Amino acid sequence: MNPANQGSTDAVDSDVGGRVRIFDTTLRDGEQAPGFSMDRRAKLRMAHALEELGVDIIEAGFPQASPDDFAAVAEIARTLKAPTIAALARCQDVDIDSAGKALQGARHSRIHLFLSTSPLHREHKLGKSRQEVIDIAASAIRRAKALVHEVEFSAEDALRTEPDFLAEVFSVAVEAGASVLNAPDTVGYVTPSEIHAMFTYLREHVRGADKVMFSAHCHDDLGMAVANTLAAISAGARQVECTINGIGERAGNAALEEVVMALHTRQPLFGVETGIVTQRLFPTSRLLAEVTGQPVPRNKAIVGDNAFAHESGIHQHGMLKHRGTYEIMRPQDVGAKTSLVLGKHSGRHALRQRLEELEFEVDEATLDTVFESFKSLTDRQRSITNDDLVALMDKHQNPNHTAAVAVES
Repeated sequence: MNPANQGSTDAVDSDVGGRVRIFDTTLRDGEQAPGFSMDRRAKLRMAHALEELGVDIIEAGFPQASPDDFAAVAEIARTLKAPTIAALARCQDVDIDSAGKALQGARHSRIHLFLSTSPLHREHKLGKSRQEVIDIAASAIRRAKALVHEVEFSAEDALRTEPDFLAEVFSVAVEAGASVLNAPDTVGYVTPSEIHAMFTYLREHVRGADKVMFSAHCHDDLGMAVANTLAAISAGARQVECTINGIGERAGNAALEEVVMALHTRQPLFGVETGIVTQRLFPTSRLLAEVTGQPVPRNKAIVGDNAFAHESGIHQHGMLKHRGTYEIMRPQDVGAKTSLVLGKHSGRHALRQRLEELEFEVDEATLDTVFESFKSLTDRQRSITNDDLVALMDKHQNPNHTAAVAVES
């Protein structure tokens, strides 16, 4: 019996207005990346964090991939309350039935079906004709629809598929009962203008386009996953598939935190909102780093250690006058803090502020002397700690006392 007939609905809001749904695939596509594998316990921790973050759909895994993945999907489905829980499946009966069984305990369930559609994949991966692909997709969607609240259909390698054929496959998918249509840039090949044109074409040519939601799933092989995702949104996509820290196959997926904060920071431009609690972005990013043992790059946008750090004296001076000079977002909006890093590029203004924070009284003469010693120390170590500054001030105030200033090797 279709769970949609038990007091729920399989209809998905296809409105192209002000709300973009966030589909997080950290636990599926992200976890497939070498070095990012998670066991059941780690997946459940991340799932709870994603729920707190406000993610709309969590792709919990690929149940047919392994018994542990099945168990993880089932536990997440039973445990979480707010988000829709999705499970990936090939358009094969065994996958569909496994996904349906794993999702039985979910309050909101979705089977995410995928099938290759590009000529390259049809010839070399599937060995199927256009009509065979259409027939397989339709049959799989009908089977999945009987098991869960809603079905999403992904045309793998969609952005290298002939537009007319992609529109036909999607039209048949709508007729078979899919309520979300995903056109993934599976290999990170296209540019923002190309993906905008494709989503515009699909919304104009797919039969029943007004009854479904279009989704974008972009990979970062050419470094354009986030830009392509934003372009798809501009063309009417109202679901985006992304991962925390941008992890995923090969170069990764569109980074959830980057997409969300682009929409948040440039809201007047995009005119859409998400349900993400942005203050949870930084802690969620750090939790993923903890459970996978993979650190976040320092220069990572939004959540990297350097995202709100300033060492340059010119930047520090501007920041001390007005944050808006060098920060377009408030760090507290993503759960982070601004950091004025003291190093060889730092100037007198930042040094004075740090010394005053350490409750030293600093006149111009003192600042001149200590700044000279400070600059000398920065030539020997990358960054200066508060203990280093205390030692410098002690040396200045007690010149006959030998202070121990730490020097980084």
